[in-house]
Amino acid sequence: MIQQIISHTPLFVWALLAFLIYRGWLASKDRETSLLKVALLPLVMLGLGISGIQGNGPLGEAVWAVWTLGVAASVTAIWHLSTSEIRVDRAAGTIFQRGSWMPLALMIAIFVTKYSVAVVSAMHPELSHSLVFAASITLLYGVFSGLFLGRLARYAAAYLRQPAPLAA
Repeated sequence: MIQQIISHTPLFVWALLAFLIYRGWLASKDRETSLLKVALLPLVMLGLGISGIQGNGPLGEAVWAVWTLGVAASVTAIWHLSTSEIRVDRAAGTIFQRGSWMPLALMIAIFVTKYSVAVVSAMHPELSHSLVFAASITLLYGVFSGLFLGRLARYAAAYLRQPAPLAA
């Protein structure tokens, strides 16, 4: 059965997985980068998370409240529990990012969650009407999005706290 599921998976899904692994590997290395580049991955992952939300499901429009609850919880956790120093050079327009395997772990977790939800939903269509299933998945997508957004918020705040360079 697993072989059948894998063989029916479109090629772009495997290409996306390869891209996410590559980006996760890059994130494991220390680097200096721009705030725009720091924002790219969280925004892409936010888009992936939102794409799994269904406003016409059992939660109706409350789906956004559940998702926002997950985002708020994880942004708050990242904001208050992250203690690593963020180095910024506003004159050069760069942020120094310590390498971390967390982005790779999160990207794989999101990919596996979305893939699993698609497979389980195809095998058990009745789950699309389950309030508990919809609320759990929506909350999880919110938590995933919030982890990326919380990290981005920390970098943006550190960047904005630094004085802007004076023109010569």
